[in-house]
Amino acid sequence: MSGVNEFIDNEVKSNDVVLFMKGTPQFPQCGFSGQVVQMLDYLGIDYKGINVLSDQEIREGIKAYSNWPTIPQLYVKGEFIGGCDIVREMFQAGELQAHLQEKGITVRGAA
Repeated sequence: MSGVNEFIDNEVKSNDVVLFMKGTPQFPQCGFSGQVVQMLDYLGIDYKGINVLSDQEIREGIKAYSNWPTIPQLYVKGEFIGGCDIVREMFQAGELQAHLQEKGITVRGAA
């Protein structure tokens, strides 16, 4: 396993919710990353944002790690959830909230 792969693996496994994104949660630098940030913030989720723009190795490494070609990428409890479209569909259907709760993650406004 390469250094960048180990870094990604460690981040994914040591944080309950991780978003690999372009920019930061405070300053998303692409619309898709921004949409996922808005959904997570709306749900009051405590998550770690990792800016792939600050490190080309991570930017390429995360695509190989998940076998998913686009960023952002959301991970919950070590499991790859998906990119912006999947997260948005899950959010709108209430599935994202349910999935987070099943994994023991507190969601604002959920019963």
